[in-house]
Amino acid sequence: MKRVCILSFIMLFWAALSARAADLPEWNGFIEQDYGARLSRDTLTKHEDYNLLEQRLQLKTRYAVTGDNVFSDWNSVIRFKGDAVVDEYFQTTAYSEVRELNLAFRPSDLVDVKLGRQVLTWGTGDYLFINDLFPKDYVSFYTGRDDEYLKKPSDALRMSLYPEPANIDFVLIPYFTANTMPEGDRLSFFDSFQGGITGRASERSAIRPAMQAENAQYALRIYRNFDSAEGAVYFYRGFDPSPRSYLDEAAQQLFYERLDAYGTSLRGPFGSGIASIEMGYYHSVQDDAGDNRLIENSMLKWLLGYEQDLGNDLKLGLQYLCEQKLDYSAYSAALLPYDYVWDEYRHLLTQRITKLYKNQTVMLGLFNFWSPSDKDGYLRLSCAYDISDQWKLTVGANLPWGEDEITDFGMMQKNKNVFMRLRYGF
Repeated sequence: MKRVCILSFIMLFWAALSARAADLPEWNGFIEQDYGARLSRDTLTKHEDYNLLEQRLQLKTRYAVTGDNVFSDWNSVIRFKGDAVVDEYFQTTAYSEVRELNLAFRPSDLVDVKLGRQVLTWGTGDYLFINDLFPKDYVSFYTGRDDEYLKKPSDALRMSLYPEPANIDFVLIPYFTANTMPEGDRLSFFDSFQGGITGRASERSAIRPAMQAENAQYALRIYRNFDSAEGAVYFYRGFDPSPRSYLDEAAQQLFYERLDAYGTSLRGPFGSGIASIEMGYYHSVQDDAGDNRLIENSMLKWLLGYEQDLGNDLKLGLQYLCEQKLDYSAYSAALLPYDYVWDEYRHLLTQRITKLYKNQTVMLGLFNFWSPSDKDGYLRLSCAYDISDQWKLTVGANLPWGEDEITDFGMMQKNKNVFMRLRYGF
């Protein structure tokens, strides 16, 4: 556990010891059984017939600090959320994860502070992230875990300031946390070192930034309302959370590229719904000219979104994403004959449809990714039924497809599955 998280743990332990029995925090959470069956055998991974089989216990609580101390004066709250998991995919491996353990306090009316482990997020996208460069778990996403697990926690300091002109969020993350990507044991993927779809046979590795002060990450958001719309500008200095650049081809090593990102967004009413636009510029610090074939080029990304409530508990959401690789001529000129060639532009369309039935206890959901440029896509289907106040059953399917195995969704097509989650909440 990282140092910023340790401070919050000490505060929670101190609060529990000093509180009266009546003031002890209440605990709640859930117990869940998850299972995901493959729709086709995949001999490249550890298990041919399934890619998800686990039992999960989540506990969470919050404690408002009381007593005669400065944290009480600052309206301090300690929050905890943690999971204990028995993962039967890996021969009954048990592990625990602290998803939230932080101390939140308000030293003045214009400042909020949150210190410790927390899930960070901002931006306007639905499953699409431009200025949200905080870590994600795409293994959870493709296997059928709850959407909560798409976003990974970070050990961070977050300060929110509320001066008159605009609101400001500043985030300091002292330790790098990478995206969780398919590595071949549970999900097969395209490995450029092996020249095709691979699984457990993959020997590639990703070298993470060293834990030192100069590798700390910083993120900034400045936002304000314009009548009923909200506008924001963003800045990020850190590392690409996914390893896209090559460190040593012979040793099959990738690395997380140093990255500066600048962006803006606007979201507000439009017609009968809500429209949004978001832009981001990714500056490749280590390859400013774009002529190093081993390092990912700078990129420009645009995202347009629209969502509308159509009545009768039916909602529709649409998005269009455009990604442009900059300095493309320099990139093309630097390629060797055996290199894979990536297009200058990538276009991606998404559609979300949700419908509620039976007094809103049944939710049918469809989310579809489709890229006309990559000729691939990914269909996510789900049906959630609130059996009672405590019991909930969710079933669904993950259906990626593509004409080319090197594209984002095409490489995942062997991982199609149907999944089930049965949850008891308390």
